[in-house]
Amino acid sequence: MHILLTGGTGLIGRQLCRHWLSQGHTLTVWSRQPEKVAKICGTEVRGIARLEDLGQTPVDAIVNLAGAPIADRPWTSKRKALLWSSRIALTETLLAWLDTRERKPAVLISGSAVGWYGDGGERELTEESAPVIDDFASQLCIAWEETALRAEALGIRVILIRTGLVLSADGGFLSRLLLPFKLAMGGPLGNGRQWMPWIHIKDQIALIDFLLHQNTASGPYNACAPKPVRNSEFAKTLGAVLHRPAFMPMPTLVLKVCLGEMSLLLLGGQKAMPVRLLEAGFTFQFTDLRAALDDLSSRL
Repeated sequence: MHILLTGGTGLIGRQLCRHWLSQGHTLTVWSRQPEKVAKICGTEVRGIARLEDLGQTPVDAIVNLAGAPIADRPWTSKRKALLWSSRIALTETLLAWLDTRERKPAVLISGSAVGWYGDGGERELTEESAPVIDDFASQLCIAWEETALRAEALGIRVILIRTGLVLSADGGFLSRLLLPFKLAMGGPLGNGRQWMPWIHIKDQIALIDFLLHQNTASGPYNACAPKPVRNSEFAKTLGAVLHRPAFMPMPTLVLKVCLGEMSLLLLGGQKAMPVRLLEAGFTFQFTDLRAALDDLSSRL
């Protein structure tokens, strides 16, 4: 199978490349820096700067994960514009290219996040749930999904991956927590009651591969373990794994002053459940947070 990836050099994308190379698939990564693709993703992976560089080479599936990191810095107007264009504008470019193709791929797997729901409070959120609150993260995810779904008009089946907080020793949000915890300054954020829908990187890769091979899969799937935890429990468990205390909370006011609107990402949460994945027969390797963190602990 020939798979085209956007965001192929990111945390999830590069792991997908290694996984699919081992299965014998042909991989192409659309990147702003195509010369770096082989080094990051594998020497057998082709990097392209323009979609037109593919010519009419058949593509069987597209995995669209590109997007500037949402929690790297405060949401200034300039940052919001970048977050928007790196997802929505890029996906629109992808759609315009697909419209010119004589042979179109069978499926588009497009990124999204549990932030689609907004701050869900105590509600249990399934793929059938409506967005709860209209904040920027929710607006961004809704627009990203709506743009990707336009591929259906081209006869392409669309799968939406609403990803939770990915646990990995190679980057992502977990790497940002390590320093304060290792300095014995870790603890819950705000009151610590917000739900954290987490997923181990191995399960994230496995579920994307699983859905790629489900010929009838379409629509949204919550990509998070079936046992979300509250922020306070997450902090306590991470502290235990790192053999560090986790008693120093970050006050709500401090987060709001330092991060502005982006503090909603940390102070809100989603009790998201992977109902459709479980119904489809996917089996999670990691359903217990402590087991997931223990698996990563030697490299943290």
